[in-house]
Amino acid sequence: MSQPFDAAAASTAYRSALDVIRAVEPRVADAIGQELADQRSSLKLIASENYASPAVLLTMGNWFSDKYAEGTVGHRFYAGCQNVDTVESLAAEHARELFGAPYAYVQPHSGIDANLVAFWSVLAQRLEAPALVEAGVKNVNDLSEDDWTALRRAFGDQRLLGMSLDVGGHLTHGFRPNISGKMFTHGSYGTHPETGLIDYDAVRAKAKEFKPLILMAGYSAYPRKVNFAKMREIADEVGATLIVDMAHFAGLVAGKVFTGDFDPVPFAHITTTTTHKSLRGPRGGAVLAQHEFAEFVDRGCPMVLGGPLSHVMAAKAVAFAEARTPEFATYAQNVADNAVSLAEGLTKRGGTLVTGGTENHLVLLDVTSFGLTGRQAESALVDSGIVTNRNSVPRDPNGAWYTSGVRLGTPALTSRGFGAAEFDRTAELIVEVLTAASAAPAPSGGTSKAKYQLPDGIAEKVRAEAGELLDANPLYPGLELSK
Repeated sequence: MSQPFDAAAASTAYRSALDVIRAVEPRVADAIGQELADQRSSLKLIASENYASPAVLLTMGNWFSDKYAEGTVGHRFYAGCQNVDTVESLAAEHARELFGAPYAYVQPHSGIDANLVAFWSVLAQRLEAPALVEAGVKNVNDLSEDDWTALRRAFGDQRLLGMSLDVGGHLTHGFRPNISGKMFTHGSYGTHPETGLIDYDAVRAKAKEFKPLILMAGYSAYPRKVNFAKMREIADEVGATLIVDMAHFAGLVAGKVFTGDFDPVPFAHITTTTTHKSLRGPRGGAVLAQHEFAEFVDRGCPMVLGGPLSHVMAAKAVAFAEARTPEFATYAQNVADNAVSLAEGLTKRGGTLVTGGTENHLVLLDVTSFGLTGRQAESALVDSGIVTNRNSVPRDPNGAWYTSGVRLGTPALTSRGFGAAEFDRTAELIVEVLTAASAAPAPSGGTSKAKYQLPDGIAEKVRAEAGELLDANPLYPGLELSK
């Protein structure tokens, strides 16, 4: 990895851990070892994945896992939580200092949990939640669609306005299949049909028409910066609470790549994040908030969350401490620079990019010019040793399942030490595979939207060439599981 670690100590720790596991269930130990081998042998370009440090990973395997610790620091529902208080306080302190936030809550288990804490905090702050009782709600799991409508009406027909899913928004930002879409009446804003960029005047007009309680900013597949100062102006104009979900780009905020109007924390009332993407921490979530929302966010457990995962909070503390170093700032800048190199490498070889480029950690490649669906491209690439995920492009004719694009991210390979030259070579390999691939015939005639075909030898050739890049930039160099 680009961040240093003691390879000999890590090797001893992991070998010892696997020996203990193998004595009970050898198949689990084998699967753990195989996962490391698989990750070492593929070009990981999934924008939401990374490689945590051995220190972060090892922090999760300890006795904190055995503790129940509902409540907050110093106010637990269980005795004996003094050590949990220590690690949770450290994680929150590091998060506040890292992001310059007045308040940090590190208990959420995931990004959706962080968003749920944020949503319910806004509702609790506005209404103190008496409407639940007045609506006669007994079991939320049994609510019909009509019941949800009645519940939203009881809350004042609360509305949430977020980025449309097909232009890069996220499922947890108010879409009906998700719980957020049942809690709120949902509206969405899109991007400019020609540039693919957020049109802030259009967002303002939509907000004035829709009058949301919550204006949601953030994305999972938008390859540009967001001007959060403008989003706060819009929220203030319509009396909305601004929530920013920075799960994808939190590492760029932490590393001071995104500053000024592009740093969400000073402008958002509440900022949510995951900790395992560009932050390179454990799988989990966190919430940052301005003072007026702190007491409501602090009710996350038991309002939304169950028992905090104390071992993961400890790992968050370690990850946040790592992110406060100069080395992490260099890493974050490299992530953004490498995304530009990847984008330029694809463009000069004929690739078509949504918005024409990138300003963050991800690139969205439209694969229709190769005669493929996103699903076919994803499959052809993974079989060639390049791991991506299919993704919709704006106004996607193939829908959300087959899609017309693949999403590519640079955080993981940057952690391995990849630079501009390696990402340019990666772009070359991607285009080689997609140019050679074609849609397979469908049994009923025509071509399949799911299956693809490649000429003999292409997948093996690209996998071998990818292997050369990987061997030159090893994952956890020096860490060996065999003695």
